[in-house]
Amino acid sequence: MKYYLVAGEASGDLHGANLMKALKSLDPGADFRFFGGDLMQAEGGTLVKHYADMAFMGFVEVVANLQTILKNMRSCKRDISAYHPDVLILIDFPGFNLKIAEYAKANGIPVNYYISPKVWAWNQKRVLKIKRIVDHLFCILPFEVAFYKEWGMDVDYVGNPLLDAVSAFDPDPAFLQKNKLGVKKIIALLPGSRKQEISRLLPDMIRASAYFPEYQFVIAGAPAFQADYYAPYLNGAEIPVVFNGTYDLLNRAHAAVVASGTATLETALFNVPQVVVYKGGKLTIAIARMLVKLKFISLVNLIMDKAVVKELIQEECTAHKIGEELKLIVNDVTYRQNMLNNYEELDVRMGQPGASAKTAGLIVKYTEADRKS
Repeated sequence: MKYYLVAGEASGDLHGANLMKALKSLDPGADFRFFGGDLMQAEGGTLVKHYADMAFMGFVEVVANLQTILKNMRSCKRDISAYHPDVLILIDFPGFNLKIAEYAKANGIPVNYYISPKVWAWNQKRVLKIKRIVDHLFCILPFEVAFYKEWGMDVDYVGNPLLDAVSAFDPDPAFLQKNKLGVKKIIALLPGSRKQEISRLLPDMIRASAYFPEYQFVIAGAPAFQADYYAPYLNGAEIPVVFNGTYDLLNRAHAAVVASGTATLETALFNVPQVVVYKGGKLTIAIARMLVKLKFISLVNLIMDKAVVKELIQEECTAHKIGEELKLIVNDVTYRQNMLNNYEELDVRMGQPGASAKTAGLIVKYTEADRKS
């Protein structure tokens, strides 16, 4: 069968690649065409557009880059029509993908949505649109099933694909030597995969590192960039940037400073105590605070429904406050152990690996049924 996938950021590329691998095991004749990244490209098929040219974060940033976004949408729609897949698989990235879903549905292409849009965070009435334009929705957070049921929509809970990625991780015993890292304990810096995130968060992360001369700080480089992109932010600090080795870095880390997003959950799954940070444009944050009705921003706290990890948002996100939280994590044994104990409960709530295989099986099943009907 012919599959068209659309992923617009690094996490979507990871989940898309694992899903493609699972689809190939069920459908040896699978043909893929996609918007995605390097990991999906490694699974075969045709990469049409790299997510590095698509990911814009925040209300203001989206408006400022609206022409580029609209151009990408038009390109995606034309390419889908030309390819005419048996099924369209959209992965997260709702601002873009819900528009693509609407187009595909209108043109008779079955729409499968993997990783539900976070409509429970704001403007919940968007569920009504999703019911109309999405044929099958696959959720990865336990509480989403009940949420959609309240709106009269049946969805499939498939578990979380991060469990697949983490369980498949094979540590590199030469990681430290390859990256010329010393014997000091590591504090990992994960400043995100978008330019806006890195520019806003990394400088404070770097400044916070000055409080901890007894540790070595290491940056997890985003796959869309190279080392020279990070150099201006280092301000002379000798902090290495590791590419294609985030899981090896987390596997070795004693603590971490992590941009809000998928990486906060990955860090918790590796049992690394962390502080979560987020900064957006002033207008973006002002709009978000009016619209978003959530107690937390990190996936760890959202899933646990309590403050397991510290969140430093906007004006709270400073080098000093990052440093203060890190001091608690590395020096206060009780504080650190309490976070690790909560991680154990998180593991139980997350369940077992297998999301990619389960989703692939459902996609094949539903698509074959659609073709026969």
